[in-house]
Amino acid sequence: MQSSTSDSLPGDRTPMQTSLVAALDIGGTKIAGALVDGEGALLLRSRRPTPAREDADTVMAAVAEVLADLAASPLWPAVTAVGIGSAGPVDRSVGTVSPVNIPAWRGFPLVSRVSEAAGGLPVELVGDGVAVTAAEHWRGAARGHRNALCMVVSTGVGGGLVLDGRLHTGPTGNAGHIGHISVDLDGDACPCGARGCVERIASGPNIARRAAENGWRPGPGSDASAAAVAAAAREGDPAAVASFERAAQALAAGIAATATLVEIDIAVVGGGVAGAGEVLFAPLRRALHRYATLSFVRGLTVAPARTGTDAGLIGAASAALTAPRPHRAPV
Repeated sequence: MQSSTSDSLPGDRTPMQTSLVAALDIGGTKIAGALVDGEGALLLRSRRPTPAREDADTVMAAVAEVLADLAASPLWPAVTAVGIGSAGPVDRSVGTVSPVNIPAWRGFPLVSRVSEAAGGLPVELVGDGVAVTAAEHWRGAARGHRNALCMVVSTGVGGGLVLDGRLHTGPTGNAGHIGHISVDLDGDACPCGARGCVERIASGPNIARRAAENGWRPGPGSDASAAAVAAAAREGDPAAVASFERAAQALAAGIAATATLVEIDIAVVGGGVAGAGEVLFAPLRRALHRYATLSFVRGLTVAPARTGTDAGLIGAASAALTAPRPHRAPV
Protein backbone atom coordinates (compact mmCIF):
# COMPACT_ATOMS: atom_id res chain seq x y z
CA MET A 1 0.00 0.00 0.00
CA GLN A 2 1.22 3.49 -0.78
CA SER A 3 2.39 5.34 2.32
CA SER A 4 0.42 8.47 3.18
CA THR A 5 0.76 11.72 5.08
CA SER A 6 -1.44 14.80 5.17
CA ASP A 7 0.30 16.78 2.44
CA SER A 8 -1.49 19.17 0.08
CA LEU A 9 -2.60 18.08 -3.34
CA PRO A 10 -1.38 19.54 -6.62
CA GLY A 11 -3.04 22.91 -7.13
CA ASP A 12 -2.57 23.77 -3.43
CA ARG A 13 -5.87 22.17 -2.43
CA THR A 14 -6.17 20.43 0.91
CA PRO A 15 -7.14 16.76 0.68
CA MET A 16 -10.43 15.68 2.18
CA GLN A 17 -10.15 12.82 4.63
CA THR A 18 -13.23 11.23 3.01
CA SER A 19 -12.11 11.75 -0.60
CA LEU A 20 -12.03 8.56 -2.62
CA VAL A 21 -11.56 8.18 -6.37
CA ALA A 22 -11.00 5.38 -8.85
CA ALA A 23 -7.82 5.60 -10.91
CA LEU A 24 -6.97 3.92 -14.21
CA ASP A 25 -3.51 3.63 -15.79
CA ILE A 26 -3.91 2.50 -19.41
CA GLY A 27 -0.93 1.50 -21.51
CA GLY A 28 0.04 -0.82 -24.30
CA THR A 29 0.86 -3.76 -22.03
CA LYS A 30 -1.38 -3.36 -18.97
CA ILE A 31 -4.56 -1.74 -17.70
CA ALA A 32 -4.22 -1.05 -13.99
CA GLY A 33 -6.85 0.28 -11.63
CA ALA A 34 -7.02 1.31 -7.99
CA LEU A 35 -9.20 2.99 -5.40
CA VAL A 36 -7.18 5.90 -4.04
CA ASP A 37 -7.93 8.11 -1.05
CA GLY A 38 -7.29 11.82 -0.57
CA GLU A 39 -3.84 11.22 0.87
CA GLY A 40 -2.61 9.06 -2.01
CA ALA A 41 -3.02 5.63 -0.43
CA LEU A 42 -3.90 2.83 -2.89
CA LEU A 43 -6.61 0.90 -1.04
CA LEU A 44 -7.54 -1.70 -3.64
CA ARG A 45 -5.94 -2.74 -6.94
CA SER A 46 -6.93 -4.54 -10.12
CA ARG A 47 -5.05 -5.29 -13.32
CA ARG A 48 -5.55 -6.86 -16.74
CA PRO A 49 -3.21 -7.28 -19.70
CA THR A 50 -4.00 -4.90 -22.55
CA PRO A 51 -5.35 -6.76 -25.60
CA ALA A 52 -3.57 -4.15 -27.67
CA ARG A 53 -3.86 -5.99 -31.00
CA GLU A 54 -7.59 -6.66 -30.65
CA ASP A 55 -10.53 -4.47 -31.73
CA ALA A 56 -11.59 -1.35 -29.86
CA ASP A 57 -14.46 -2.96 -27.93
CA THR A 58 -12.24 -5.81 -26.72
CA VAL A 59 -9.78 -3.32 -25.27
CA MET A 60 -12.62 -1.42 -23.64
CA ALA A 61 -13.97 -4.66 -22.19
CA ALA A 62 -10.67 -5.12 -20.34
CA VAL A 63 -11.01 -1.60 -18.93
CA ALA A 64 -14.58 -2.39 -17.86
CA GLU A 65 -13.39 -5.57 -16.11
CA VAL A 66 -10.89 -3.57 -14.06
CA LEU A 67 -13.63 -1.08 -13.12
CA ALA A 68 -15.97 -3.95 -12.20
CA ASP A 69 -13.33 -5.34 -9.83
CA LEU A 70 -13.12 -1.96 -8.12
CA ALA A 71 -16.90 -1.49 -8.08
CA ALA A 72 -17.31 -4.82 -6.24
CA SER A 73 -15.60 -3.28 -3.21
CA PRO A 74 -17.75 -2.01 -0.31
CA LEU A 75 -15.76 1.22 -0.65
CA TRP A 76 -17.17 1.92 -4.13
CA PRO A 77 -20.26 3.92 -3.00
CA ALA A 78 -17.89 6.58 -1.61
CA VAL A 79 -16.08 7.04 -4.95
CA THR A 80 -16.63 10.55 -6.30
CA ALA A 81 -14.87 10.45 -9.69
CA VAL A 82 -12.62 8.44 -11.99
CA GLY A 83 -9.19 9.62 -13.08
CA ILE A 84 -7.50 8.17 -16.17
CA GLY A 85 -3.86 8.36 -17.18
CA SER A 86 -3.67 7.00 -20.73
CA ALA A 87 -1.02 6.42 -23.32
CA GLY A 88 -1.45 9.06 -25.98
CA PRO A 89 -1.99 11.17 -27.80
CA VAL A 90 -5.03 12.13 -25.77
CA ASP A 91 -7.51 14.94 -26.35
CA ARG A 92 -9.06 15.86 -23.04
CA SER A 93 -11.05 18.67 -24.68
CA VAL A 94 -13.31 16.04 -26.28
CA GLY A 95 -12.48 13.04 -24.09
CA THR A 96 -10.79 10.88 -26.73
CA VAL A 97 -7.57 8.90 -26.95
CA SER A 98 -5.46 7.62 -29.85
CA PRO A 99 -2.64 5.63 -28.22
CA VAL A 100 0.19 4.76 -30.58
CA ASN A 101 0.50 1.35 -28.92
CA ILE A 102 -3.25 0.51 -29.10
CA PRO A 103 -3.97 0.67 -32.85
CA ALA A 104 -7.74 0.07 -32.59
CA TRP A 105 -8.22 3.17 -30.45
CA ARG A 106 -8.16 6.14 -32.81
CA GLY A 107 -10.28 9.02 -31.55
CA PHE A 108 -11.76 6.51 -29.09
CA PRO A 109 -14.34 8.17 -26.76
CA LEU A 110 -12.73 6.86 -23.58
CA VAL A 111 -14.20 9.42 -21.17
CA SER A 112 -17.80 8.69 -22.12
CA ARG A 113 -17.25 4.93 -22.20
CA VAL A 114 -15.57 4.90 -18.77
CA SER A 115 -18.25 7.15 -17.28
CA GLU A 116 -20.90 4.75 -18.57
CA ALA A 117 -19.05 1.74 -17.13
CA ALA A 118 -18.64 3.56 -13.81
CA GLY A 119 -22.31 4.34 -13.37
CA GLY A 120 -22.19 7.92 -14.62
CA LEU A 121 -19.37 9.17 -12.41
CA PRO A 122 -17.43 12.21 -13.67
CA VAL A 123 -14.17 11.30 -15.42
CA GLU A 124 -10.91 13.25 -15.67
CA LEU A 125 -8.53 12.28 -18.51
CA VAL A 126 -4.81 13.10 -18.75
CA GLY A 127 -1.96 11.67 -20.79
CA ASP A 128 0.41 9.24 -19.12
CA GLY A 129 3.26 11.78 -18.96
CA VAL A 130 0.97 14.31 -17.28
CA ALA A 131 -0.21 11.63 -14.85
CA VAL A 132 3.38 10.91 -13.83
CA THR A 133 3.91 14.65 -13.38
CA ALA A 134 0.87 14.90 -11.11
CA ALA A 135 2.16 11.96 -9.07
CA GLU A 136 5.66 13.36 -8.69
CA HIS A 137 4.32 16.77 -7.69
CA TRP A 138 1.95 15.30 -5.12
CA ARG A 139 3.98 12.43 -3.67
CA GLY A 140 7.40 12.44 -5.33
CA ALA A 141 10.54 14.35 -6.18
CA ALA A 142 8.76 17.52 -7.38
CA ARG A 143 6.82 17.89 -4.13
CA GLY A 144 7.19 21.42 -2.77
CA HIS A 145 8.27 22.85 -6.13
CA ARG A 146 5.93 25.35 -7.79
CA ASN A 147 7.45 24.99 -11.28
CA ALA A 148 8.60 21.61 -12.52
CA LEU A 149 9.06 19.42 -15.55
CA CYS A 150 8.58 15.68 -14.98
CA MET A 151 9.67 13.18 -17.61
CA VAL A 152 9.26 9.51 -18.41
CA VAL A 153 12.20 8.12 -20.37
CA SER A 154 11.40 4.59 -21.45
CA THR A 155 10.28 3.07 -24.76
CA GLY A 156 9.31 6.64 -25.60
CA VAL A 157 9.92 9.99 -23.90
CA GLY A 158 6.97 11.84 -22.39
CA GLY A 159 6.48 14.54 -19.83
CA GLY A 160 4.32 17.15 -18.18
CA LEU A 161 4.51 20.52 -16.46
CA VAL A 162 3.65 22.06 -13.12
CA LEU A 163 3.47 25.86 -13.37
CA ASP A 164 2.79 28.18 -10.44
CA GLY A 165 1.94 25.18 -8.27
CA ARG A 166 -0.66 23.70 -10.59
CA LEU A 167 -0.64 20.91 -13.13
CA HIS A 168 -0.55 22.50 -16.59
CA THR A 169 -2.16 20.14 -19.09
CA GLY A 170 -2.92 22.46 -22.00
CA PRO A 171 -6.24 22.36 -23.90
CA THR A 172 -5.83 18.80 -25.16
CA GLY A 173 -3.83 17.41 -22.24
CA ASN A 174 -0.47 17.15 -24.01
CA ALA A 175 1.44 20.17 -22.66
CA GLY A 176 4.99 19.32 -21.62
CA HIS A 177 5.51 16.55 -24.18
CA ILE A 178 9.26 17.06 -24.23
CA GLY A 179 9.93 13.90 -26.23
CA HIS A 180 9.04 15.68 -29.44
CA ILE A 181 11.10 18.80 -29.03
CA SER A 182 13.67 18.79 -31.83
CA VAL A 183 17.22 19.06 -30.49
CA ASP A 184 19.05 18.07 -33.69
CA LEU A 185 17.73 19.96 -36.69
CA ASP A 186 19.40 17.63 -39.19
CA GLY A 187 18.97 14.51 -37.10
CA ASP A 188 17.25 11.20 -37.80
CA ALA A 189 13.63 11.22 -38.88
CA CYS A 190 11.28 10.61 -35.96
CA PRO A 191 8.07 8.56 -36.32
CA CYS A 192 6.16 11.71 -35.35
CA GLY A 193 7.24 13.31 -38.66
CA ALA A 194 9.88 15.70 -37.33
CA ARG A 195 13.64 15.27 -37.15
CA GLY A 196 16.07 15.01 -34.27
CA CYS A 197 13.46 14.70 -31.51
CA VAL A 198 14.54 14.03 -27.94
CA GLU A 199 12.72 10.69 -28.10
CA ARG A 200 14.58 9.64 -31.24
CA ILE A 201 17.87 10.05 -29.35
CA ALA A 202 17.14 9.37 -25.67
CA SER A 203 14.52 6.61 -25.55
CA GLY A 204 15.59 3.13 -24.48
CA PRO A 205 15.35 1.46 -27.90
CA ASN A 206 17.32 4.29 -29.50
CA ILE A 207 20.05 4.12 -26.85
CA ALA A 208 20.42 0.39 -27.61
CA ARG A 209 20.25 0.95 -31.38
CA ARG A 210 22.98 3.60 -31.35
CA ALA A 211 25.26 1.53 -29.11
CA ALA A 212 24.88 -1.47 -31.44
CA GLU A 213 25.59 0.67 -34.51
CA ASN A 214 28.88 1.70 -32.89
CA GLY A 215 30.10 -1.77 -32.00
CA TRP A 216 28.48 -2.71 -28.69
CA ARG A 217 27.19 -6.27 -28.46
CA PRO A 218 25.19 -7.81 -25.61
CA GLY A 219 27.01 -10.45 -23.59
CA PRO A 220 25.95 -14.10 -23.32
CA GLY A 221 22.48 -14.40 -21.84
CA SER A 222 21.88 -10.65 -22.16
CA ASP A 223 19.44 -8.83 -24.41
CA ALA A 224 19.90 -5.78 -26.62
CA SER A 225 18.12 -3.40 -24.22
CA ALA A 226 18.98 -0.04 -22.71
CA ALA A 227 19.45 -1.80 -19.36
CA ALA A 228 22.06 -4.06 -20.96
CA VAL A 229 23.76 -1.03 -22.48
CA ALA A 230 23.78 0.63 -19.03
CA ALA A 231 25.44 -2.45 -17.54
CA ALA A 232 28.09 -2.33 -20.26
CA ALA A 233 28.61 1.40 -19.68
CA ARG A 234 29.31 0.72 -16.00
CA GLU A 235 32.02 -1.67 -17.16
CA GLY A 236 33.49 1.05 -19.36
CA ASP A 237 32.38 -0.14 -22.82
CA PRO A 238 33.10 2.93 -24.99
CA ALA A 239 30.12 2.51 -27.34
CA ALA A 240 27.73 2.06 -24.40
CA VAL A 241 29.15 5.07 -22.56
CA ALA A 242 28.92 7.21 -25.71
CA SER A 243 25.31 6.21 -26.34
CA PHE A 244 24.24 7.24 -22.84
CA GLU A 245 26.21 10.48 -23.10
CA ARG A 246 24.41 11.28 -26.36
CA ALA A 247 21.04 10.52 -24.75
CA ALA A 248 21.94 12.72 -21.77
CA GLN A 249 22.92 15.55 -24.11
CA ALA A 250 19.54 15.36 -25.88
CA LEU A 251 17.67 15.32 -22.59
CA ALA A 252 19.69 18.25 -21.27
CA ALA A 253 19.00 20.32 -24.39
CA GLY A 254 15.27 19.65 -24.11
CA ILE A 255 15.20 20.38 -20.38
CA ALA A 256 17.17 23.60 -20.78
CA ALA A 257 14.89 24.78 -23.59
CA THR A 258 11.84 24.08 -21.44
CA ALA A 259 13.36 25.87 -18.45
CA THR A 260 14.19 28.90 -20.57
CA LEU A 261 10.63 29.03 -21.89
CA VAL A 262 8.63 28.59 -18.67
CA GLU A 263 11.18 28.95 -15.82
CA ILE A 264 11.01 25.56 -14.13
CA ASP A 265 13.33 24.98 -11.18
CA ILE A 266 13.46 21.16 -11.17
CA ALA A 267 13.38 18.44 -13.79
CA VAL A 268 12.35 15.00 -12.53
CA VAL A 269 13.34 12.02 -14.68
CA GLY A 270 11.69 8.62 -14.32
CA GLY A 271 10.98 5.58 -16.46
CA GLY A 272 13.04 2.52 -17.26
CA VAL A 273 16.01 4.41 -18.70
CA ALA A 274 16.32 6.43 -15.48
CA GLY A 275 17.02 3.10 -13.79
CA ALA A 276 20.52 3.37 -15.25
CA GLY A 277 21.27 5.74 -12.35
CA GLU A 278 24.49 7.72 -12.57
CA VAL A 279 25.25 6.22 -15.99
CA LEU A 280 22.52 8.61 -17.17
CA PHE A 281 22.37 11.29 -14.46
CA ALA A 282 26.08 12.14 -14.28
CA PRO A 283 26.40 13.07 -17.99
CA LEU A 284 22.92 14.65 -17.85
CA ARG A 285 24.00 17.06 -15.11
CA ARG A 286 27.23 17.88 -16.95
CA ALA A 287 25.36 18.58 -20.19
CA LEU A 288 22.71 20.63 -18.43
CA HIS A 289 25.43 22.86 -17.02
CA ARG A 290 26.47 23.61 -20.62
CA TYR A 291 22.94 24.26 -21.91
CA ALA A 292 21.19 26.02 -19.00
CA THR A 293 23.39 29.11 -19.02
CA LEU A 294 21.05 32.07 -18.53
CA SER A 295 20.89 33.54 -15.03
CA PHE A 296 17.30 32.49 -14.39
CA VAL A 297 17.87 28.81 -15.23
CA ARG A 298 21.32 28.19 -13.74
CA GLY A 299 19.82 26.94 -10.48
CA LEU A 300 17.85 24.21 -12.25
CA THR A 301 18.26 20.81 -10.64
CA VAL A 302 17.68 17.30 -11.95
CA ALA A 303 16.38 14.48 -9.76
CA PRO A 304 15.26 10.88 -10.24
CA ALA A 305 11.54 10.15 -9.90
CA ARG A 306 10.28 8.59 -6.67
CA THR A 307 6.76 7.28 -7.26
CA GLY A 308 7.85 4.23 -9.27
CA THR A 309 5.42 1.90 -10.99
CA ASP A 310 2.42 3.39 -9.16
CA ALA A 311 3.00 6.83 -10.69
CA GLY A 312 0.28 6.47 -13.33
CA LEU A 313 -2.36 5.49 -10.77
CA ILE A 314 -1.33 8.12 -8.22
CA GLY A 315 -1.29 10.81 -10.91
CA ALA A 316 -4.65 9.81 -12.37
CA ALA A 317 -6.11 9.94 -8.87
CA SER A 318 -4.58 13.37 -8.28
CA ALA A 319 -6.13 14.68 -11.50
CA ALA A 320 -9.55 13.41 -10.41
CA LEU A 321 -9.23 14.72 -6.86
CA THR A 322 -8.24 18.24 -7.95
CA ALA A 323 -10.64 18.62 -10.90
CA PRO A 324 -12.89 21.70 -10.50
CA ARG A 325 -16.17 19.88 -9.85
CA PRO A 326 -18.36 19.38 -6.81
CA HIS A 327 -17.84 16.06 -5.04
CA ARG A 328 -20.68 13.59 -4.86
CA ALA A 329 -21.76 13.18 -1.24
CA PRO A 330 -20.41 9.91 0.16
CA VAL A 331 -23.03 7.24 0.68
